[in-house]
Amino acid sequence: MAFEAIKAQISLLLDQMEHQPEDKHELYLQLHEQLNAWRATGQPLPEDLVKLERAIEAEMASDLRKSK
Repeated sequence: MAFEAIKAQISLLLDQMEHQPEDKHELYLQLHEQLNAWRATGQPLPEDLVKLERAIEAEMASDLRKSK
């Protein structure tokens, strides 16, 4: 996938996260997949997206621990 297409997909996912927070887990998985595709291009990832990925990952782990 071309670099610009990956950026466009990530932008769409971020918009969906904002407007459909109930689908956070699925959107996180899609974001993670797109960021991995970006990583595969060798281009550096914007730090804000890396921080977002980590924050969502930590939130999901916390939610999982609470549900046990």
